[in-house]
Amino acid sequence: MSAVPESPSRPTVTEREAREVAEAAREQDWRKPSFAKELFLGRFRLDLIHPHPLPDDEHVQRGEEFLAKLRDFCETKIDGARIERDALIPDEVITGLKELGAFGMKIDTKYGGLGLTQVYYNKALALVGSANPAIGALLSAHQSIGVPQPLKIFGTKEQKETFLPRCARTDISAFLLTEPDVGSDPARLATTAVPEGDEYVLDGVKLWTTNGVVADLLVVMARVPKSEGHRGGITAFVVEAASEGVTVENRNAFMGLRGLENGVTRFHRVRVPASHRIGEEGQGLKIALTTLNTGRLSLPAMCVGSGKWCLKIAREWSAAREQWGKPVALHEAVGSKIAFIAATTFALEAVVDLSSQMADENRNDIRIEAALAKLYGSEMAWLMADELVQIRGGRGFETAASLSARGERAVPAEQMLRDLRINRIFEGSTEIMHLLIAREAVDAHLSVAGDLIDPEKSLGDKARAGANAGVFYARWLPKLVAGPGQLPGSYGGFKHGIDLSPHLRYVERTSRKLARSTFYAMSRWQGKMETKQGFLGRIVDIGAELFAMSAACVRAELLRGRGENGREAYQLADVFCRQARVRVEELFGRLWNNTDDIDRKVVKGVLAGTYEWLEQGVIDPSDDGPWIADATPGPSRRDNAHRPIR
Repeated sequence: MSAVPESPSRPTVTEREAREVAEAAREQDWRKPSFAKELFLGRFRLDLIHPHPLPDDEHVQRGEEFLAKLRDFCETKIDGARIERDALIPDEVITGLKELGAFGMKIDTKYGGLGLTQVYYNKALALVGSANPAIGALLSAHQSIGVPQPLKIFGTKEQKETFLPRCARTDISAFLLTEPDVGSDPARLATTAVPEGDEYVLDGVKLWTTNGVVADLLVVMARVPKSEGHRGGITAFVVEAASEGVTVENRNAFMGLRGLENGVTRFHRVRVPASHRIGEEGQGLKIALTTLNTGRLSLPAMCVGSGKWCLKIAREWSAAREQWGKPVALHEAVGSKIAFIAATTFALEAVVDLSSQMADENRNDIRIEAALAKLYGSEMAWLMADELVQIRGGRGFETAASLSARGERAVPAEQMLRDLRINRIFEGSTEIMHLLIAREAVDAHLSVAGDLIDPEKSLGDKARAGANAGVFYARWLPKLVAGPGQLPGSYGGFKHGIDLSPHLRYVERTSRKLARSTFYAMSRWQGKMETKQGFLGRIVDIGAELFAMSAACVRAELLRGRGENGREAYQLADVFCRQARVRVEELFGRLWNNTDDIDRKVVKGVLAGTYEWLEQGVIDPSDDGPWIADATPGPSRRDNAHRPIR
């Protein structure tokens, strides 16, 4: 029996050790095809996404019936202005959502859930998130990364029977990984779970626990020390939030999502039954990453809802507001912004729906697609909201309450901008998503040539890697020279009045160019490739644009074939692809013509204080508190802010 340590110290890890922890958590194998993985390798596998996969009639009926009920609830029971004003979702709203079954949308019907597909779950989040984004975050954190999703994939029969019925109707769950000094580098995780008989004893502090303030059940990531009979490592647990020693020390407040129940949670000698461990010891990060493969789709789904709302407001306002004798929409400076919002909303919905349907079918590995959807959705939604604020002018900067007080329509454009900003940070910041996707995109290269560029590998290992790489590249490189994108008649099935086939030919050609650029960079920088984060980010952004172009064209053809606004869909897809191609060409130009090297020199100078003189002449309104709060394990000295909703 192990003793519970009085003050476990934070692990000290090297950069290489941190990478090894992250690498070990990756899903190593590719057992199913992946459209996006092939795209980064220069292989445009349109057959993997076209014809567009579709849900069956039973799932459509079930989903549409719930959406109708949810829409009625949103229109009659949710007062978004009140939530923004009070910075709180009323208890009766949360209770009503429970009764509606909204907390069990993704949970199987045999456990009391609604059993919705990923497609309809995302449509529901887009709908409720448009009523108030904090409610969308509440439902998403509960089901996408909270207890239901990891138990669905990794839970035992007993765990599912114990916890899923509670999550479907009565209990709220939260996911706890981040710590005050640990973000995207989990190797430094300090929260511990020490085995004691048939229990584990948890000690530590978790930060930014979305839903943590009101949660009944928690998914907690903690480090199990290696000992006799215990392999140790970062491990996932289901923890009762009402357990002795669990304290919500603070309800955090943010620039947006004012109704978010996000807090700081401390664990002091919290006893957790071993039966509440999810998976095996050391599988915690793998469980977290696998959960996020589809869990990440909820965020871009709500971004789609934001884009739709931005388009609606831009259309109505720009038709009503006149300047110099005509509606502002007809002035090109404003019209180009509206065209961007319309085309991007169409493409983003295409990306989310395609990725979601592929997740439902489970025929493809969508880890890259989901990550691209999150990255692209969060960035583009922010740009669309920013353009809406610009279109609205001073009214875009004015709060909805102030607009209403002086007799105008209460349009919360500035709130939308504030609420959307966190999406570029939530569930993996844009910078981390760039690195995560880049790692997956070059997986095939590292699989055959990784040892060749690893400075710690022996000469024998390098020789074997060189031989394997020679075989792989002898087959792969010639295929990057020519392809269907150079044949004028390719993809002719996408020509119906408006011709989308040139865009698909462009995607095919450009995917090969992207693969060649990646190979050249690996040849040039070898082991230093991972430090070229600016380059890798641009590679990923190009891939995201190509994926979005593909999804937009496939969706347009789907709608045309079904007789659902096909002509208009083709027009939006055409405009989006033209806009995307401009962005892609700019990104290619910046692959090799950029300021990355000189930027690094300036950064070193900033850190060394070389430019400290530049900071003179201002007042810093910050106080003199610590940059990172003390997270030393121990008993809480603060009142418990936990407030379960019943």
